[in-house]
Amino acid sequence: MRLIHITILALVALLHTTAATPFTYDNSSFFLHGEPFTIIGGQMDPQRIPPEYWRDRLSKASAMGLNTIFSYVYWNLLEPEPGQWRSNEPSNDVATYLKIAQEEGLAVVLRPGPYICGEREWGGFPAWLSRVPGLTVRTYNEPYLNYSIRYLERLAADLQHLQVTEGGPLIMVQVENEYGSYGSNHAYTEALRDVLLKNYDVPLYTNDGGVEFTLVGGSVPGVLAEIDGDPVSGFAARDKYITDPSKLGPLLDGEYYTFAPDTWGSGSPHNAAGDTDVARFVQDLDWVLGANNSISLYMFHGGTNFALGSGSIWKNKTSAFTTSYDYGSPLDESGRTTDYYFTLRDTIQKYWNRSLPEPPINVPLSSIPAIELAPRMPLFDTAVTNTPSDFPSTMEELDQDYGFVLYEHKVTQAVSGLLQPGDRPRDRVIVYVNEARIGVIDSIYQFPMNITLDVRPGDTLSLLVENLGRVDYWSLEAYTFDGLTDPYKGIVGNVTIGGSTVRNWTMKSFPLGNVPLFTSNTNASEVAATPLLYSGTFKAQNYSTSAELDTFLAIPNGRKGMVWVNGFSLGRYWIIGPQQSLYLPGTVLKAGEDNEIVVLELEPEPHQPMFARGEAVRTWGNNPDPDYVQETSPV
Repeated sequence: MRLIHITILALVALLHTTAATPFTYDNSSFFLHGEPFTIIGGQMDPQRIPPEYWRDRLSKASAMGLNTIFSYVYWNLLEPEPGQWRSNEPSNDVATYLKIAQEEGLAVVLRPGPYICGEREWGGFPAWLSRVPGLTVRTYNEPYLNYSIRYLERLAADLQHLQVTEGGPLIMVQVENEYGSYGSNHAYTEALRDVLLKNYDVPLYTNDGGVEFTLVGGSVPGVLAEIDGDPVSGFAARDKYITDPSKLGPLLDGEYYTFAPDTWGSGSPHNAAGDTDVARFVQDLDWVLGANNSISLYMFHGGTNFALGSGSIWKNKTSAFTTSYDYGSPLDESGRTTDYYFTLRDTIQKYWNRSLPEPPINVPLSSIPAIELAPRMPLFDTAVTNTPSDFPSTMEELDQDYGFVLYEHKVTQAVSGLLQPGDRPRDRVIVYVNEARIGVIDSIYQFPMNITLDVRPGDTLSLLVENLGRVDYWSLEAYTFDGLTDPYKGIVGNVTIGGSTVRNWTMKSFPLGNVPLFTSNTNASEVAATPLLYSGTFKAQNYSTSAELDTFLAIPNGRKGMVWVNGFSLGRYWIIGPQQSLYLPGTVLKAGEDNEIVVLELEPEPHQPMFARGEAVRTWGNNPDPDYVQETSPV
């Protein structure tokens, strides 16, 4: 076996050295400044991690024996509206992230998309693309390519000076992401290749599943073809099905899965590697590195889908990803090392010719005693727009990207029968009559609840539709419609009751990009059926470091909702699990001072006290869905 002779300190020096071809490869090896370089990589994405913690996470990557960090970039956060480039915001400052990686002795592989999957909302696409006439994603489509190329060029302008050719850490850039699972439109991927070649001087590569149709469909002439998933079968498939010499080079498993993400559901437990899994991972890692091949652990550190950042998968139902992106990875969601971390570190150590540095000792998480939450205002009273229409408009037609839309109809003619909210629930519909909650039609079930109504003149029918996250992944093997090209939320089509179309609607938008503005309402507790905003304050301990303030915030009496602390959105909670608390990074808190918490509870119970608490020990678990009664499924 060939030991990795480049130490962390030497790597830093080498990355600061310029040469004509500082990072290159031949048929079997990568080379960094002329020296053989085996990529021992791990994935972490800066936009899922508080920027104040980037250095901590990256230093732990080095201490585990990684020499390279792979990172997605989320277009939707960098350009939330057309032309609004926000790389100056700390959480989007990818250039600073790369600089810190270099300071910690790490090379960087950039995965800019435009499509990245990653269990992110619409695979990282900005929602405004859905409002561009004639646009279709992930194909040779003129409006889509125009916006994608503009994005890639703008990102490159921020990062070009950080390439290894300029003394920086950036050694490779990925073209698209697992495109072969989706299609084989090579004109599209070649267009992306060309814009990346124009803007970067480092090698390009593709990353696809290790089977014939994905490798053939996703590989691009002149671009190194690599695989993800199982390395044994994947490397064999790469050698068998990729025959174009311009696509060949050393073997890299660009996504070796350390475990898996979680989805919301009573029957969806938290994903974490057991002893048998870890033993297999160690065996695979040994097999790859022992043959002088390269690998990246997906994920090394998952982080958090703060706010409304998580995506979903559609397979005849919505599998919506949790706020947590813990992934069962070597660093947990809060950035603490795990036993798994040290097991993999012991394996990687064998491929270094020196002792790895010891990682920092884990800082204990903090506890926060019960925080009383007082009811403040019904969510429906915070709407700032009322849009009338004969028929329902989609969320996108309302120029809204995320959150909820409330559809209200004043009944003028008696009607009864089965309620159908458009073509299908997109994604979760809470039904009210005269502000009394009737039930929930939820697309996380293949057979959502049937709700039958009997309404009379003077009644108010209200449908609160929640976007649980646009589809982020679709494969040719899914055998369903392409969810990536159907990103529309709210109500698509007509609302019918007993087959009769309901007309005349008023729509209210609740995008929830920021904490809703509210005033105190002493009668709010009586309005128990509709969503209710609560707030409270608590004093954070006067610790000297933010990490000492980290905690997991639980809402024990909550059913489903969202949480903000000091205006920062921690994301969604949902009683069904498996996630039962939200990661609250200490960077959000004001040490030794009062801090404000705002909770949106979608389904409050009359007069039930609400409170929050910070937990130093995280628990996972599942509960029955109080909004779903299993019905007999159609044959």
